[in-house]
Amino acid sequence: MLTNWFEKKVLILGLSVSGISAAKFLNKHGADVYITEFSNPKPEQAETVKELENLGIKIETGGHSDEFLNDAYLAVTSPSVPMDSEVMQRLRERKIPVISEIELAFSQTRKPCIAITGTNGKTTTTALTAHILSSEYNAVPCGNYGKPPCDLVDDQDIDYFVCECSSFQLAYSPSFQPQISVFTNFTPDHITWHKTLENYFDAKSRIFKSPQSPAFSVLNAKDEKLLAFSKTAGGEVFLFGDEIGDNCSYVKDGSIYFMRHGKEEKIIDIKDCPFIGEHNFQNAECAIICAKIEGISNEHIKNSIISFKVPEHRLEKFAEDNGITFYNDSKATNPEASLVAINSFDNCNVALIAGGRDKMTDLKEFCESVKKHINTVILIGEAAERFEKNLVDCGFENIIRENSMQSAVDKSIELKPDVVLLSPACASFDMFSGYEERGKVFKENVLSKIGKA
Repeated sequence: MLTNWFEKKVLILGLSVSGISAAKFLNKHGADVYITEFSNPKPEQAETVKELENLGIKIETGGHSDEFLNDAYLAVTSPSVPMDSEVMQRLRERKIPVISEIELAFSQTRKPCIAITGTNGKTTTTALTAHILSSEYNAVPCGNYGKPPCDLVDDQDIDYFVCECSSFQLAYSPSFQPQISVFTNFTPDHITWHKTLENYFDAKSRIFKSPQSPAFSVLNAKDEKLLAFSKTAGGEVFLFGDEIGDNCSYVKDGSIYFMRHGKEEKIIDIKDCPFIGEHNFQNAECAIICAKIEGISNEHIKNSIISFKVPEHRLEKFAEDNGITFYNDSKATNPEASLVAINSFDNCNVALIAGGRDKMTDLKEFCESVKKHINTVILIGEAAERFEKNLVDCGFENIIRENSMQSAVDKSIELKPDVVLLSPACASFDMFSGYEERGKVFKENVLSKIGKA
């Protein structure tokens, strides 16, 4: 049953994009909305704060007062607020339930949702799934990619929500029940927030299990943990990445196939896909399963894949000049994500730009992959020293250290490789505001250097 929000006091934790979306939705539907932000507002947020206050929304910054917390019917949290934070403890003491903006949005709509989670590959899979479904329906990407779902709930023309879901959001989503739940892969990440790897997996896996079981579960057969988990996942289970069981999608003889109940269908030849890398073919297999579940024709699926453009910063081919092809994979913020990019290149001279803020994860597999696929590694950022040591210990010594993205780009072009690949394997916060800025700066430096800015 949809909630009557009239005059209910609802607390929003944080002036994030999702928090602002939730605040506006609740205000529109009659709630008494309070936003509490621990930090002081940034200058660029002044106009947004004024707009919210003009709507009658109360806002406090620089801390969380009892006045704002007391007597709240519900709290909607921004994804970054840890469960063990002081404000969460105070809310628990007051027995105030805390949910995510995703949980709020989907409790207020009866439209079907495809939820896509995983450590890597979520955004590309979300974008491609929505793109394919849009060939026959009005399907909208949302969540961590696209708009916050609260911005879209009141749009009656939407047929499907395709929602990228982070572990932070799912940890605060106790009742969210998608029609299709997708798990792209699972590798160690965000342990500081979740405290343990088990907690991280539990947050992501909750939308596959009772009481949140979906009608359909879609999981990666190449991931041993997910393959084992698939045996207990709810709904009708599909696997991608390998020809296994009756419900699956896989690559065979240079083409991607779909099988359901023993009936095999060829969907598209690999050579017709506008992306490279096994991980991207797995993303396509996953999106194909979702599309077939929803009844999309094979012709529409194939044509949609051919016309798809890879989202920015995700093994994005953006320039070619003088025999060099440039790829921006700035979203690769951990070694596992970089691996899939590095492993996409065979039999060509590749200069890899890596480094940034170190997540201190194991580098053995990363270094082995570099030895096999990369000619030169150019290191930048705080992690450069540890990465260099691990690479040298692994027997790879063609390493260059640079102090800036610009000098790294200059050096990479000077080497005249076949490919220049930015795939940092690190967070960006030592030098940039986020992976988006890092990728943007990389692209600007490349385009300026080759005279195409």
